[in-house]
Amino acid sequence: MAGPRLKRAVVLLSGGLDSATCLAWARGQGFECHTLAVDYGQRHRVELDAARRVATALGAAGHRVVAVDLRAIGGSALTADLPVPKALDAPAGGSATEAGAPAIPVTYVPARNSVFLSLALGLAETLGATELVAGMNVLDYSGYPDCRPAFVRAFESLATVATRAGVEGARFTVHTPLMQLDKAGIIRLGRSLGVDYALTHSCYDPAPTGEACGACDSCRLRAKGFREAGVPDPTRYIPSAR
Repeated sequence: MAGPRLKRAVVLLSGGLDSATCLAWARGQGFECHTLAVDYGQRHRVELDAARRVATALGAAGHRVVAVDLRAIGGSALTADLPVPKALDAPAGGSATEAGAPAIPVTYVPARNSVFLSLALGLAETLGATELVAGMNVLDYSGYPDCRPAFVRAFESLATVATRAGVEGARFTVHTPLMQLDKAGIIRLGRSLGVDYALTHSCYDPAPTGEACGACDSCRLRAKGFREAGVPDPTRYIPSAR
Protein backbone atom coordinates (compact mmCIF):
# COMPACT_ATOMS: atom_id res chain seq x y z
CA MET A 1 0.00 0.00 0.00
CA ALA A 2 1.37 3.39 -1.03
CA GLY A 3 2.35 5.83 1.70
CA PRO A 4 0.95 9.33 2.09
CA ARG A 5 1.62 11.66 -0.82
CA LEU A 6 4.36 14.19 -0.22
CA LYS A 7 3.45 17.85 -0.20
CA ARG A 8 4.59 19.42 -3.46
CA ALA A 9 6.83 22.46 -3.73
CA VAL A 10 8.15 24.50 -6.65
CA VAL A 11 11.78 25.44 -6.13
CA LEU A 12 13.35 28.24 -8.15
CA LEU A 13 16.68 26.79 -9.25
CA SER A 14 19.21 29.04 -10.95
CA GLY A 15 22.08 26.60 -10.69
CA GLY A 16 23.88 28.76 -8.16
CA LEU A 17 25.03 28.12 -4.63
CA ASP A 18 21.96 29.58 -2.91
CA SER A 19 19.28 27.88 -4.97
CA ALA A 20 21.03 24.50 -4.72
CA THR A 21 20.99 24.87 -0.94
CA CYS A 22 17.29 25.75 -1.08
CA LEU A 23 16.52 22.60 -3.04
CA ALA A 24 18.40 20.47 -0.51
CA TRP A 25 16.56 22.23 2.31
CA ALA A 26 13.18 21.62 0.66
CA ARG A 27 13.98 17.94 0.17
CA GLY A 28 14.98 17.79 3.83
CA GLN A 29 11.58 19.24 4.76
CA GLY A 30 9.92 16.31 3.03
CA PHE A 31 8.61 18.19 0.00
CA GLU A 32 8.22 16.61 -3.42
CA CYS A 33 10.33 19.17 -5.27
CA HIS A 34 9.68 20.41 -8.77
CA THR A 35 12.44 22.73 -9.91
CA LEU A 36 12.10 25.68 -12.26
CA ALA A 37 14.96 27.44 -14.03
CA VAL A 38 14.45 30.56 -16.12
CA ASP A 39 16.30 31.23 -19.36
CA TYR A 40 15.89 34.99 -19.38
CA GLY A 41 18.66 35.90 -21.81
CA GLN A 42 21.29 36.12 -19.08
CA ARG A 43 24.90 36.41 -20.18
CA HIS A 44 25.85 33.62 -17.74
CA ARG A 45 23.73 30.98 -19.48
CA VAL A 46 26.08 28.29 -18.21
CA GLU A 47 24.04 28.42 -15.00
CA LEU A 48 21.18 26.66 -16.80
CA ASP A 49 23.37 23.58 -17.28
CA ALA A 50 24.31 23.78 -13.62
CA ALA A 51 20.63 23.87 -12.66
CA ARG A 52 20.00 20.62 -14.54
CA ARG A 53 22.96 18.96 -12.83
CA VAL A 54 21.82 20.09 -9.39
CA ALA A 55 18.20 19.03 -9.99
CA THR A 56 19.35 15.55 -10.95
CA ALA A 57 21.88 15.22 -8.15
CA LEU A 58 19.44 16.32 -5.46
CA GLY A 59 16.56 14.18 -6.68
CA ALA A 60 14.06 16.72 -7.98
CA ALA A 61 10.79 15.10 -9.06
CA GLY A 62 10.86 17.18 -12.22
CA HIS A 63 12.87 20.02 -13.75
CA ARG A 64 11.62 22.62 -16.21
CA VAL A 65 13.23 25.53 -18.03
CA VAL A 66 11.03 28.46 -19.03
CA ALA A 67 12.27 31.02 -21.55
CA VAL A 68 11.50 34.71 -20.93
CA ASP A 69 13.45 37.25 -22.98
CA LEU A 70 14.42 39.92 -20.46
CA ARG A 71 17.05 41.17 -22.91
CA ALA A 72 14.13 42.86 -24.66
CA ILE A 73 13.85 45.06 -21.56
CA GLY A 74 17.54 45.35 -20.76
CA GLY A 75 18.60 47.72 -18.03
CA SER A 76 21.10 45.31 -16.45
CA ALA A 77 24.65 44.18 -17.05
CA LEU A 78 23.24 40.63 -17.13
CA THR A 79 20.75 41.31 -19.93
CA ALA A 80 22.24 44.21 -21.90
CA ASP A 81 25.56 45.23 -23.42
CA LEU A 82 26.85 46.76 -20.22
CA PRO A 83 30.07 45.72 -18.46
CA VAL A 84 29.83 43.58 -15.35
CA PRO A 85 31.57 45.50 -12.51
CA LYS A 86 34.76 43.84 -11.37
CA ALA A 87 36.22 45.91 -8.56
CA LEU A 88 38.47 43.52 -6.70
CA ASP A 89 39.41 46.23 -4.21
CA ALA A 90 35.75 47.01 -3.37
CA PRO A 91 33.86 45.09 -0.67
CA ALA A 92 31.57 42.39 -2.03
CA GLY A 93 27.94 43.38 -1.68
CA GLY A 94 28.21 46.87 -3.09
CA SER A 95 28.91 50.25 -1.55
CA ALA A 96 26.51 52.35 0.49
CA THR A 97 24.62 55.36 -0.73
CA GLU A 98 24.81 58.70 1.04
CA ALA A 99 21.67 57.77 2.97
CA GLY A 100 23.38 54.60 4.23
CA ALA A 101 21.30 52.15 2.18
CA PRO A 102 23.13 49.63 -0.03
CA ALA A 103 23.77 50.89 -3.53
CA ILE A 104 21.92 48.87 -6.16
CA PRO A 105 24.50 47.64 -8.69
CA VAL A 106 24.08 47.47 -12.45
CA THR A 107 23.78 43.67 -12.19
CA TYR A 108 20.27 44.18 -10.77
CA VAL A 109 17.77 42.84 -13.33
CA PRO A 110 14.56 44.94 -13.24
CA ALA A 111 11.66 42.96 -11.69
CA ARG A 112 13.52 39.65 -12.09
CA ASN A 113 12.31 38.02 -8.88
CA SER A 114 8.76 39.25 -9.50
CA VAL A 115 8.84 37.50 -12.88
CA PHE A 116 10.49 34.36 -11.51
CA LEU A 117 8.09 33.96 -8.61
CA SER A 118 5.13 34.57 -10.92
CA LEU A 119 6.30 31.73 -13.15
CA ALA A 120 6.80 29.51 -10.10
CA LEU A 121 3.32 30.45 -8.91
CA GLY A 122 1.82 29.46 -12.25
CA LEU A 123 3.60 26.12 -12.18
CA ALA A 124 2.49 25.58 -8.58
CA GLU A 125 -1.15 26.08 -9.61
CA THR A 126 -0.86 23.49 -12.36
CA LEU A 127 0.74 21.02 -9.94
CA GLY A 128 -1.70 21.64 -7.10
CA ALA A 129 1.15 22.98 -4.95
CA THR A 130 1.03 25.88 -2.51
CA GLU A 131 4.69 25.92 -1.45
CA LEU A 132 7.28 28.03 -3.30
CA VAL A 133 10.95 27.97 -2.36
CA ALA A 134 13.43 30.70 -3.33
CA GLY A 135 16.93 31.77 -2.32
CA MET A 136 16.47 35.42 -1.37
CA ASN A 137 18.93 36.67 1.22
CA VAL A 138 19.43 40.00 3.00
CA LEU A 139 22.89 39.50 4.53
CA ASP A 140 25.48 38.50 1.91
CA TYR A 141 23.79 39.86 -1.20
CA SER A 142 24.21 42.70 -3.68
CA GLY A 143 21.53 45.07 -2.39
CA TYR A 144 18.78 44.01 -4.78
CA PRO A 145 15.37 45.31 -3.60
CA ASP A 146 13.56 42.09 -4.57
CA CYS A 147 15.58 40.04 -2.09
CA ARG A 148 13.99 41.57 1.02
CA PRO A 149 11.39 40.04 3.38
CA ALA A 150 8.94 42.84 2.54
CA PHE A 151 8.97 41.77 -1.11
CA VAL A 152 8.37 38.13 -0.22
CA ARG A 153 5.43 38.91 2.08
CA ALA A 154 3.92 41.21 -0.53
CA PHE A 155 4.15 38.47 -3.15
CA GLU A 156 2.39 36.02 -0.87
CA SER A 157 -0.47 38.52 -0.52
CA LEU A 158 -0.56 38.99 -4.27
CA ALA A 159 -0.76 35.23 -4.83
CA THR A 160 -4.00 34.98 -2.86
CA VAL A 161 -5.78 37.46 -5.13
CA ALA A 162 -4.03 36.73 -8.43
CA THR A 163 -4.77 33.01 -8.80
CA ARG A 164 -7.82 30.80 -9.08
CA ALA A 165 -6.41 28.62 -6.31
CA GLY A 166 -6.08 31.66 -4.07
CA VAL A 167 -9.62 32.82 -4.75
CA GLU A 168 -10.83 29.31 -3.92
CA GLY A 169 -9.09 29.40 -0.55
CA ALA A 170 -5.54 28.17 -1.14
CA ARG A 171 -2.81 30.00 0.73
CA PHE A 172 0.58 30.13 -0.93
CA THR A 173 3.77 30.27 1.12
CA VAL A 174 7.09 31.54 -0.21
CA HIS A 175 9.81 29.80 1.79
CA THR A 176 13.12 31.68 1.94
CA PRO A 177 15.26 29.51 4.22
CA LEU A 178 18.42 31.50 3.51
CA MET A 179 17.01 34.95 4.23
CA GLN A 180 18.96 35.56 7.43
CA LEU A 181 22.10 33.52 6.68
CA ASP A 182 25.42 34.84 5.47
CA LYS A 183 27.21 32.98 2.68
CA ALA A 184 29.30 30.97 5.13
CA GLY A 185 26.14 29.90 6.95
CA ILE A 186 24.51 28.94 3.66
CA ILE A 187 27.49 26.80 2.70
CA ARG A 188 27.54 25.09 6.09
CA LEU A 189 23.82 24.35 5.77
CA GLY A 190 24.24 22.98 2.27
CA ARG A 191 27.15 20.79 3.26
CA SER A 192 25.10 19.33 6.11
CA LEU A 193 22.39 18.50 3.56
CA GLY A 194 24.75 16.88 1.07
CA VAL A 195 25.05 19.64 -1.55
CA ASP A 196 27.97 19.20 -3.96
CA TYR A 197 28.87 22.81 -4.69
CA ALA A 198 31.18 21.73 -7.50
CA LEU A 199 27.98 21.24 -9.54
CA THR A 200 26.90 24.87 -9.07
CA HIS A 201 27.77 28.09 -10.89
CA SER A 202 27.58 31.65 -9.59
CA CYS A 203 29.72 33.87 -11.85
CA TYR A 204 28.01 36.72 -13.70
CA ASP A 205 30.65 36.91 -16.44
CA PRO A 206 32.15 33.46 -17.01
CA ALA A 207 34.66 32.51 -19.68
CA PRO A 208 33.26 30.82 -22.81
CA THR A 209 34.48 27.52 -21.38
CA GLY A 210 32.52 28.10 -18.14
CA GLU A 211 35.27 29.11 -15.70
CA ALA A 212 34.34 31.81 -13.20
CA CYS A 213 35.94 35.25 -13.52
CA GLY A 214 36.66 35.52 -9.79
CA ALA A 215 36.18 39.29 -9.87
CA CYS A 216 32.44 40.01 -10.16
CA ASP A 217 30.31 40.65 -7.09
CA SER A 218 28.79 37.17 -7.20
CA CYS A 219 32.19 35.47 -7.42
CA ARG A 220 33.56 37.52 -4.53
CA LEU A 221 30.57 36.79 -2.30
CA ARG A 222 30.86 33.09 -3.11
CA ALA A 223 34.61 32.98 -2.42
CA LYS A 224 34.13 34.93 0.80
CA GLY A 225 31.56 32.37 1.93
CA PHE A 226 33.81 29.37 1.36
CA ARG A 227 36.72 31.14 3.04
CA GLU A 228 34.70 32.08 6.13
CA ALA A 229 33.08 28.64 6.32
CA GLY A 230 36.49 26.99 6.24
CA VAL A 231 35.40 24.86 3.30
CA PRO A 232 37.55 24.27 0.17
CA ASP A 233 36.22 26.27 -2.77
CA PRO A 234 35.44 23.87 -5.66
CA THR A 235 34.85 26.69 -8.16
CA ARG A 236 36.70 26.52 -11.48
CA TYR A 237 38.26 29.94 -12.04
CA ILE A 238 40.01 31.39 -15.07
CA PRO A 239 43.82 31.18 -14.67
CA SER A 240 44.23 34.90 -13.90
CA ALA A 241 41.69 34.65 -11.06
CA ARG A 242 43.60 31.80 -9.46
